[in-house]
Amino acid sequence: MKKQCLICPHRCQLAENETGFCRARRMVGGEVTAINYGKITALALDPIEKKPLHHFHPGSNILSVGSFGCNLRCGFCQNHRISMSGEGKSLETVTILPAELADRAAKAVDAGNIGVAFTYNEPFIGYEYLLDGTAAVRAKGLKNVLVTNGYVCEQPLKKLLPAIDAMNIDLKGFRPEFYRQLGGDLETVKQTIRLAQEAVHVEVTTLIIPGENDSEAEMTALARWLASLDPEIVLHISRFFPQYQYGQRTATPVGLIHRLTAVAGAHLKYVYPGNC
Repeated sequence: MKKQCLICPHRCQLAENETGFCRARRMVGGEVTAINYGKITALALDPIEKKPLHHFHPGSNILSVGSFGCNLRCGFCQNHRISMSGEGKSLETVTILPAELADRAAKAVDAGNIGVAFTYNEPFIGYEYLLDGTAAVRAKGLKNVLVTNGYVCEQPLKKLLPAIDAMNIDLKGFRPEFYRQLGGDLETVKQTIRLAQEAVHVEVTTLIIPGENDSEAEMTALARWLASLDPEIVLHISRFFPQYQYGQRTATPVGLIHRLTAVAGAHLKYVYPGNC
């Protein structure tokens, strides 16, 4: 008998011991759950600006944590070694349960730490760890940050939002056909941004890939839509560097980043060029 995963719009129908599209959720004992629970591939104390969050406690640090798996298939992924991996792959993990994660975050307060950022891979696919981890961090009086592709269903998003203080959400482009190439859906991501910005501090990142999502017309449409929600939403426009399946491509020209920053800046108050 199969059961449906309800975390993201893929809605994978899983039989016992079958793993979903994200490589991180599996049917175990009749329930769909995160098999990457507490299995950490990356842990670092980062400047908050690296998330990137420029208008949320600037100058502070945040303990950043990630696992493995993702529910999109971006050929240009900058973290593909963990996001495109799954259990049983040649990937080193350490187990850090929520209470220990919160303790580590609290011990780093003297180093300027304000909390925990769930990042590096897609955090929503480890949903149970998110729920428990954010609760443990909040109990220490610390902040929770989420760095996400935004491809999540409305119900789990709304359930988690009360535990979140800030989010950086990828808006990878503004054409439905581009999102379909990635295995996702533009309208779902727009809904995530819309719901999140009503509840928490939100900043948005768009990675510019030459020949894919780099037109002034697309950036104009993207910026106008964000401005319709709030003209003070922060937008980060980032450079692409050759990675993963796009290893033979050229990096985004710096001049293009600055030109698109100016285009977006005609509609949004805060637009930052990244990796320049």
